[in-house]
Amino acid sequence: MDGKTILIYLSLLTKGNWMEITEILKRKKSVNFDEARELHKKVKSKIITIVDPDYPEALKDIARPPYVLYYYGNLDLIKDKTKCVSYVGSRNASNYGKKMAGEIVSGLAEKGVTVISGLASGIDTEVAKAALPYGKAVAIIGNGLEHYYPKENSQLQREIKEKGLLLSEYPLDTPSRPERFPQRNRIIASLSTMTIVGEAHQKSGTMITVADALCYGRDVCCVPFLAGENSFCNQLIKEGAPLVENAEDVLDLLKYK
Repeated sequence: MDGKTILIYLSLLTKGNWMEITEILKRKKSVNFDEARELHKKVKSKIITIVDPDYPEALKDIARPPYVLYYYGNLDLIKDKTKCVSYVGSRNASNYGKKMAGEIVSGLAEKGVTVISGLASGIDTEVAKAALPYGKAVAIIGNGLEHYYPKENSQLQREIKEKGLLLSEYPLDTPSRPERFPQRNRIIASLSTMTIVGEAHQKSGTMITVADALCYGRDVCCVPFLAGENSFCNQLIKEGAPLVENAEDVLDLLKYK
C-alpha cells in the first residue's frame, strides 16, 4: 500500500488528529489495508497529502504540517503564498470593523490577491463575502467540509466550495470542537505572506493566529481603532506592526503590482 493511502486512512481513523497520526506512525502500528481502501473510497472531496508533489510549499514551513488536507475548489489559489494574505478578527465585530474588512478585502481581491479566513462569524464572514465575487476567497475551517459552523454561514460555505477554495485537515463529517480552531489557525497563518488583523480585543483568539504568523516569519499589519477600546490592533501597532487603512496600504507593503 502506498504512503498516501496510509496517511488518508490514519486521518480518517483519528478524525484528523495530528498527534494521534504521528504517534501511530512512530510506533509503526499495523494498518488494515482493506479497511483503508474502503474508507478512502467513501471520501467525496478532493484530497492532498504531505507526500504529494503539489502539497502547498508554505505548509512545510511549520512544525506540524497537516498530513492530509481535504478540499473543494481551486487549490491553485494557495500555491504561491506571496499572492496570499490572511485577514483575521473578532467574531463579535463592530460595524466599523466589518466595513473596513469589506473595503480592504474587495480592493485586494480585485487586484488578484487571494484572501484567507477561517469562516467564523464577524470579521471572517465579511472577508469571505468580499473576496468571493473575485474568485479569491479561501476558507480554512476547523471542522469537516460537510459540517457547517456557524450554521448561518452554510450558504456562504457552499459558495466558497464552488467559487473559491474550502479546505480542512479534518475528514468531511468531523464536527467543530473548541480545540480544533487553534489548530486551524496555524494553517491560516502559514499559507499567507501577511496577516491583517482587522479587529480584536486583548486576549482574543486572534492572538493565536498572530503568534503563529510571527513564528513562521510572516508579516503582520493592523487596522487602527479608537483609543481606549482595549484594541489588540492598537497594541500591535505600538509594538511596530504597520498600520493599514485601505487596500493600497496593504498592496504597498506587499510590493504587489
